[in-house]
Amino acid sequence: MKVNRFKENPIITPEDVTPYHDNHEVIGVFNAGVAEYEGEVLLLLRVAERPISEDPDIVKAPIVDFSNGEGELKVMEIEKSNPRYDFSDPRSIVYKDSGRAAYLTSLSYIRIARSKDGYHFTIDDTPFIYPGTERESWGVEDPRVTQIDGNYYIQYSACSAEGIGVGLAATKDFGSYERYGLMLHPENKDVAIFPEKVGGKYYTLHRPVPKGIGRPEIWIAESDNLKYWGNHQYLLGLSEDGWDNGRIGGGAVPFKTEEGWLEIYHAADKNDRYCLGAVLLDSENPAKILAKTEEPILAPEENYELDGFFGNVVFSCGATVDGDNVRIYYGVADTSMAVADLSLKEILSKLTYDKVRVNNDL
Repeated sequence: MKVNRFKENPIITPEDVTPYHDNHEVIGVFNAGVAEYEGEVLLLLRVAERPISEDPDIVKAPIVDFSNGEGELKVMEIEKSNPRYDFSDPRSIVYKDSGRAAYLTSLSYIRIARSKDGYHFTIDDTPFIYPGTERESWGVEDPRVTQIDGNYYIQYSACSAEGIGVGLAATKDFGSYERYGLMLHPENKDVAIFPEKVGGKYYTLHRPVPKGIGRPEIWIAESDNLKYWGNHQYLLGLSEDGWDNGRIGGGAVPFKTEEGWLEIYHAADKNDRYCLGAVLLDSENPAKILAKTEEPILAPEENYELDGFFGNVVFSCGATVDGDNVRIYYGVADTSMAVADLSLKEILSKLTYDKVRVNNDL
């Protein structure tokens, strides 16, 4: 697969973003949703800020506290010597006895970057979507943007002590928005709503996270009104070996081709190496898989993809399509944003039609 990475990658780094909070540092600007609006490409960036700790023996954890009604940022301070917690993962503080997250070490929110050419961006000074409810008190992450008529629907991970659910908001102008609450309850993420009705229904991809039986794999659901979702169907599973045997989830918003709906999704192996693949869904029944790529269409190879806050990761939440050109915007190493151009014809040529693990064959 020929991948034309932009020569100036990464296009946005933490150094390009001014912290919104006092005494915080931006440690990641990544996994951006993508929209095209009034002649510009907009990236709805996930910005992760971490409280600065002057003491190497103390880990700080930010939360937005809604106990008094209005959200107020609070920073917890936890000593590394505390035997109750495991600090081995830099992204979270975990209870040793249960393996359950006690806190996150950064707070994420969504900020907009704007570009005329799709490569060079200016970044808004303030957040666009900031944690606004108790279900978002640990942050809002990894947005996708679906345009349906004149509305742009923003799907994002809503994080709190109760788990990660999927929040939904809508905007017409990227200046203000309406928040609809959780469209899917915890534990779920990686939602991507299709940009038009199919057979009179809206469809969305999602990724439940089973704690008992089952694995983190891609499902599909339908809705009459975009707010309430049902008829959940299993869609695409893990392989037993190779690049997609750890977890998979939806990536960019699906887009329509002459062959069917094309979805660029992410997958990780058991060593947490994240790559991108593609799956083709039936144009009249998106719950039916037609074909998929056996190998990644984009894998971490460059230094900025291999090294960072959480390395060996490429992760896309959005793409633009212009004729044969598919421009993928993707997060790298949970740190920065990059962009690459691929040929639609070449992606379609890599699809395999005879080795698909289809849901109705299980």
